[in-house]
Amino acid sequence: MTAEELLRRAYAEHERVALVASFQAESGVLIDLACRIVPEPVVLTLDTGRLPEETHEVIEQFRTRYPIRLRVIQPDAGQVEEMTAEHGTNLFRQSVDFRMRCCDVRKSQPLTRALSGYDAWITGLRREQAETRKETPLVAPDPQHGGIQKFAPLAEWTKQQVWDYIREHDVPVHPLYAFGYTSIGCAPCTRATAPGEDERAGRWWWELGGVKECGLHLPQQPREANA
Repeated sequence: MTAEELLRRAYAEHERVALVASFQAESGVLIDLACRIVPEPVVLTLDTGRLPEETHEVIEQFRTRYPIRLRVIQPDAGQVEEMTAEHGTNLFRQSVDFRMRCCDVRKSQPLTRALSGYDAWITGLRREQAETRKETPLVAPDPQHGGIQKFAPLAEWTKQQVWDYIREHDVPVHPLYAFGYTSIGCAPCTRATAPGEDERAGRWWWELGGVKECGLHLPQQPREANA
């Protein structure tokens, strides 16, 4: 199935569908496609509290240009306060475990709570992005979120295809791409990459080896909605 066909299937088979966007290049493609298929698609985005200002700028561009129902999801303030009081605001630099805890509080748990009312969700994962994503299915039940369907319409796309689509349809682009960024997350955890580096090499670059994932897309035990 093409990406458009898979998106049409998602919206045809499920009443409550959320497109989860980080507002990187893949998110832009999916939003543009979704707005051609359904009126006012729901778009969820995670405001971790540590995003670059450029991310907020591009979110506003999409909000004003496209007929989307945007939901900005934030972490639980009490959990963030407890975590930073115990380990500091930059605990993610102390160890991989602390980094994963920060991602869990700021990203994974908020997404779980947000998706509890949906039947399916759409993500911009591509198999080419990283070794950990090479087996990404186009569609499959998501045990992390109550078994709802998880759609990855761009899983088989190359980076070139993404940018060709963006140029052809004049999709807004995150400003940090112009400064050498190839994967964009929280400001203190993301840097530009050098020519020849892996696409996600700029994420948590101080960690030597290991898995460059935040936990949103790693196989895990099912999470309770109120965790």
